[in-house]
Amino acid sequence: MSRIIRAIGILLVVGLAVVLQSLNGSETVTLKLGVITLYDVPITAVAFFGLLAGMVIMLVASIHNDLRVRRILRDRLTEEDSEEKARVIDHRQHDLFGKNEEEG
Repeated sequence: MSRIIRAIGILLVVGLAVVLQSLNGSETVTLKLGVITLYDVPITAVAFFGLLAGMVIMLVASIHNDLRVRRILRDRLTEEDSEEKARVIDHRQHDLFGKNEEEG
C-alpha cells in the first residue's frame, strides 16, 4: 500500500511540473548575473537551476556538520573502547570460572 501511495505522489508532482511548464513555457526573463546579462531565458529553466543551486548549497552546508558529528561519535567510541579495556575484572566472576575449572 505504501508503494502505491508513493507512486501516486511522484506522479502528482511530475504531472504538476508538466502542467506548470506547459503554462509558462513561452514566458522568458532577462537575467542580470553581475558580469553577464542573459536575455530571453525560459522561466522554467530559471526555476530548475534555482532549485538545483539550492540543493547544492544545502549539500555543501551539511557536509561540514555531518563530518563534525562523525568525528564526535568516533571519539566517543574510541573513549568507550579504551574505558572498557581498562576496566578491572570483576573478581566474583573470576572466582566462578575458577570453581568451574576445579570441579570439572
